[in-house]
Amino acid sequence: MKKILSFITICLFISTGIVFSQQKIWSLEECIKYAIDNNIQIKQQVIQTKYQQNALDLSKLKLLPTVNGQATHNYSWGRALDATTYQYTEHQNVQSNNFYVGGSLNLFNGLQTFNTIKKSKYDLLASDEDLNKIKDNISLTVALDYLQILLNKELVSSTGNQLAITKQQIEKTRKMVDAGSVARGNLLQIESQAAQEELQLINLQNQLDISYLNLTQLLELKTPVGFEINVPEILVDTNSVIAGNIEDIFNTAVGNRPEIKSSEFKLASSEYDLKIAKGARSPHLSMSHSISSGYSSIRKQVIRIDPVEGPISGKYPFGDQVNDNLSYGVGFTLSIPILNNWQVNKNISNSKLTIENSQFALEDSKKQLYKNIQQAYADAVAALKKYSASIKAVTSMEESFRYTEQKFNVGMVTPVDYNAAKSQLLNAQSEMTQAKYEFIFKTKVLDFYKGLPLSLTK
Repeated sequence: MKKILSFITICLFISTGIVFSQQKIWSLEECIKYAIDNNIQIKQQVIQTKYQQNALDLSKLKLLPTVNGQATHNYSWGRALDATTYQYTEHQNVQSNNFYVGGSLNLFNGLQTFNTIKKSKYDLLASDEDLNKIKDNISLTVALDYLQILLNKELVSSTGNQLAITKQQIEKTRKMVDAGSVARGNLLQIESQAAQEELQLINLQNQLDISYLNLTQLLELKTPVGFEINVPEILVDTNSVIAGNIEDIFNTAVGNRPEIKSSEFKLASSEYDLKIAKGARSPHLSMSHSISSGYSSIRKQVIRIDPVEGPISGKYPFGDQVNDNLSYGVGFTLSIPILNNWQVNKNISNSKLTIENSQFALEDSKKQLYKNIQQAYADAVAALKKYSASIKAVTSMEESFRYTEQKFNVGMVTPVDYNAAKSQLLNAQSEMTQAKYEFIFKTKVLDFYKGLPLSLTK
């Protein structure tokens, strides 16, 4: 019994947790943060940035000398040269060992190592800005999808309200038909209008579901089930003026936008790439260093000198041989490039072309940024004008519809005229809602270019 109760308790706890997770209301800021933390593109760019960091570290480590060790153990028989005595052996089995530790250090290579470090640094900075650019693009896309949900919600709500009014009108008309005061054709036309509005409502609800799906996919959520966003109160003042002008916004954006910084860093990287290519023309000076020793099984050591027999030799221990055979070396190498199949000159030429291409890329980034700001500014101004005109149109349509509805209720207007007035009102409301959210999005884009965070509460 206790096990059953425990199992039920666990199930209730899990189900409660699921309900709580489904009841979470997401704000725009939370959606943006979650998307940045979980988006696959961003994670891939983070890995790319780590690659660039490793490249920078490797370029710095090339300033250190190289050190490598080697040990060999050899067997020989017959006639062979003993490397420790430089004497030939005859019909003997010989075991020998050789030990070597050595390396090199670049003293001067035309500043190629130094310029490679600088190039790798700018490559890393450019990769960081590319990461910021992806984050910004994801943020704008999240904001657009978020506003699309809000727009579809309002459209569904207004269409549902109109459908409710139409259904009320159906009941009134049915009573009038039953009373014999209006023809049955009036009821059929009103029911036809209701069917069209139901179809429109279904289509809008489908669009709302798709907008939820788009946002949850962007957030890398498995399902839109239970996902809900916060619906803030957004007021648009038709007398408001868009702050700043295109030139001011551009001058602000060009100094902080990641796509511009990335292009600038890539241009600086290509300039150091040219310096690296030119460095190949310079003489290269390097230093080598080594320590070595060896052992041979047939080598003997003089133990003592007999007055009659002369030197008496004995076994030469391994450790003594290694210590006695130690040798050290330091060398310097100067390499002067003279002719290398014209590779250096062609590398220099290609580096100059890369710089020229990077300059065009920077110029194109600035022009594209200016066009984006110019388009967003024009769209925001147009959307505000459209929204202001739509408010007047909706106000006029509402008054006209109320008048038409009153006349329809007393039989002075045909159902065709009533349905036409109702459709005009619904279209005007839809256009007003679309203009409202288009204006909101474009102004948020302009604020984004100004360096302001995306938010619907400001």
